[in-house]
Amino acid sequence: MVHVPRFRLSFLHPKHWPLWLGLGLMWILLWLPYPVLMKLGDALGVLLMKTLKSRVKVTRRNLELCFPDMPVAEREALVRQNFKETGKAAFETFMAWWWPEWRVRSLCHFSGYEHIKAVLDQGKGVLLLSGHFLSLEMIGRAFGNTHPSVGFYRPNDNEVMEYFQYHGRVQSNKYLIGKRDVRELINALNSKEVCFYLPDQDYGRTKAEFVPFFAVKETATTTGTLLFANSANCAAVPIHCYRLPDNKGYQVEALPAFDNFPSGDNKADVTRVNQWLEQGILAHPEQYMWLHRRFKTRPNPDDPSLY
Repeated sequence: MVHVPRFRLSFLHPKHWPLWLGLGLMWILLWLPYPVLMKLGDALGVLLMKTLKSRVKVTRRNLELCFPDMPVAEREALVRQNFKETGKAAFETFMAWWWPEWRVRSLCHFSGYEHIKAVLDQGKGVLLLSGHFLSLEMIGRAFGNTHPSVGFYRPNDNEVMEYFQYHGRVQSNKYLIGKRDVRELINALNSKEVCFYLPDQDYGRTKAEFVPFFAVKETATTTGTLLFANSANCAAVPIHCYRLPDNKGYQVEALPAFDNFPSGDNKADVTRVNQWLEQGILAHPEQYMWLHRRFKTRPNPDDPSLY
């Protein structure tokens, strides 16, 4: 059973007032023109880089591990730009949740939908593979405008934010499934839904294979993708998504469904997933969420931390 958060009077408790104030300020700011919001995002990113020192350290280390041959000056410039893009993402989250339909449609562009339709026409569900790209909230809203879908997500620990997160993300989509409700996602795929799944974070050594991701030869990579592809009548369709230059909006590009997937060779299959992700990141490396500890799980528990 899918849980849909409902508004409760407890949301008005004084402990939530600072959050309500912040949400109200953001609602006012969202009336500004899109280029102005992106400039504010740049400024917020610069502020975040000055205040979130531990995240800057993680970002820098991830880039060192993935691109060891990149000149230091170029890598530092990429760190700075990545935080600017992260600042933009903060505004985009609420744009995706609260903007009217006409503003979203004016900025969002979709290509490759024929690959999704081909799977649906076969009577299958679509396991839609995306990565943690910084514009993902807007991409989810944009995707729903073309084909309302189902999200697989982590519920927010704050009950007020969870209410806004859930209802914001289903503005143009169907419903969300909590990340622990594996059976519900399989049911959705068997019901021929299009379901978002993000296989690119470090979820630990359980149900994972250690395969290459950029220059890190043994990266813990979830086999959850294979579990869903094996358990449901579906096909895995990867997408690439990114911000367009010069404030032209957002691009969603669906690619052909993976053929012979899963193949039965888990290492080969998750390597293929990582290679698709690398391709999308290399197109716009500054737009990927580098601030999470992607390489925290080591092949041997006794191996020293890469961080």
